[in-house]
Amino acid sequence: MNAYDFDKTIYKNDSSADFFLFCLKRHPKILLLTPKIILSFAKFYIFNKGTKTQFKEKVFSFVKYIDKERDIDDFWKKHKGRIKDFYIRQQQNDDVIISASPVFLLEPVCSALGIKHLIASEVDVETGKFLKENCHGKEKVKRFREVFGDATVDSFYSDSYSDTPMAEIAQQAFIVKNEKITNWEF
Repeated sequence: MNAYDFDKTIYKNDSSADFFLFCLKRHPKILLLTPKIILSFAKFYIFNKGTKTQFKEKVFSFVKYIDKERDIDDFWKKHKGRIKDFYIRQQQNDDVIISASPVFLLEPVCSALGIKHLIASEVDVETGKFLKENCHGKEKVKRFREVFGDATVDSFYSDSYSDTPMAEIAQQAFIVKNEKITNWEF
């Protein structure tokens, strides 16, 4: 089985950021959250206080202002073409997508692509609250093991060395930059 990060790995951008901007254009009321998001950003990224999960909860609170089903569906109608060609060419039936983006956002596109195994951040689509820790770094390995036990990851693909814990459990690992794939440097 092969495992793939989603954002900037098989999808050309960050799907959560793209979805936020997509929704902001449709629902300008989201701008009311700007002060809270900026404060949370400063708290986490500048002052190193709090967790990434807490920061992302503030960002995802924008879901309170959207038409969830319609906006997610329309978003993927417009953005599904941003799935990278290399992935489409090598996709297999047992692929696993493992991502920090929310399940509610990735589930529709994974289903449309025929991807059966999705592990991602569990976020309440009504409130933006995280139901579990953000699926990032070591948490990806923990979640993978919860679902697949000691199954072997043949190949792992990511755009970021923050995914080193997943790379370490794979037989081989690759860094993806745009459509260029290189061996992981440990």
